Amino acid sequence: MNTELLEALTILEKEKDISKETLLDAIENSLLNACKNHFGKADNVRVIMDRQTCDYRLYAEKTVVEDVLDPIEEISLEEARSMDGKYDLGDIVQIPIESKSFGRIATQNAKNLILQKIREEERKVVFDQYFEKEKDIVTGIVQRYVGRNVSINLGKADAMLTENEQVRGEVFKPTERIKLYIVEVKNTTKGPKILVSRTHPELVKRLFESEVTEVRDGVVEIKSIAREAGSRTKIAVWSNDPDVDPVGACVGMNGARVNAIVSELRGEKIDIINWSDNPAILIENALSPAKVISVMADPDEKVASVIVPDYQLSLAIGKEGQNARLAARLTGYKIDIKSETQAIESGELPENYMELSEGVYEQEMYEEGYEEGYSEEDYGEAGYGEADYGEEGNGEADYGEEGNGEADYGEEGNGEADYGEEGNGEADYGGESEAYAGETEELKFDEIEFVEVEE
Repeated sequence: MNTELLEALTILEKEKDISKETLLDAIENSLLNACKNHFGKADNVRVIMDRQTCDYRLYAEKTVVEDVLDPIEEISLEEARSMDGKYDLGDIVQIPIESKSFGRIATQNAKNLILQKIREEERKVVFDQYFEKEKDIVTGIVQRYVGRNVSINLGKADAMLTENEQVRGEVFKPTERIKLYIVEVKNTTKGPKILVSRTHPELVKRLFESEVTEVRDGVVEIKSIAREAGSRTKIAVWSNDPDVDPVGACVGMNGARVNAIVSELRGEKIDIINWSDNPAILIENALSPAKVISVMADPDEKVASVIVPDYQLSLAIGKEGQNARLAARLTGYKIDIKSETQAIESGELPENYMELSEGVYEQEMYEEGYEEGYSEEDYGEAGYGEADYGEEGNGEADYGEEGNGEADYGEEGNGEADYGEEGNGEADYGGESEAYAGETEELKFDEIEFVEVEE
């Protein structure tokens, strides 16, 4: 038993993950190559190797002839019978070859052949390992910056995060761990070339699969996703189980699940909406948080016309058109957004629509708000205070930018002064009966007595 060779092959199999059979084949080929270098050719050389004990025998097959013309492939009858008297003309004689008789060059070539085979197999193993992870996420360790690219260590291989696949504004530190999406794995002569990304939309999808159990199990499906890396992402989700809320499952308890993903994406905002097979409902959900009056969608042309309130137009379009752009990518429709005024001018809404909508708005406010008797304290307890609106990005400054400031509310007849004139002022919010008593009764000045006060 060749104990040293057996131990060496076992260690290589564990460390490099290369099978023992592959290494034994490489040794056989290297011995044949050494014979070829030593004798000039090795067509008649055979190698017999025991796969269990790693013992091997090397011999040359020669034909018995009377007159030897090629000593490498032929042997004389006299010489053959000196080895064994049973040989006759035309028989094949196996002549043992000692590997120790090889020259230095032949031995070095055999060694290089074995090492080359080991390197090739090692590259193949790494390629197969990461090829299975293609279109999936991995965790990498930042090594260093190479120009504007970032070198990432993925374990057994290195990847290069190019400038185009980096999120604008992200800065990495050496030894920092980051999540990456493997876009493609190529097999090259220098080893596997792994292309990774931090901007790919599928990165967000894979993060939800790893964080949300329902998504990983297939109970909740991510139907569509639109992303502007580093800024905002919109995803549409659908539940195959009517008892499971898809949006709630993705958000998690107190937002724990989605916050973990936002933290990994370094503060990128994520909007989660309900998917619908009805394109009008889907487009309405995709434009959230903006409120929509009507949606007219053409499934054949993939075109939709959306009408929103005047004060919601800027919110529906978003900063630099981002909200509308992401909604269009998410739904696959070309969306045309118009305000109420623009829709009335184009004839899509009746001219008296504003008057009708104001009446409906006042009735809804009366039925929902005033009948419930919400006081100022109730509004504070419900979490709709001024500080809360500020935290959500709907503070006084934001409303002003969107055309919903104090002055705008005043112009629409809902300002501070108007509320007072309608009898719905601050004092009226406290109770129902006192608030509306002032609307039905008129003050008569002739019934009021004026009394002079003596100094």
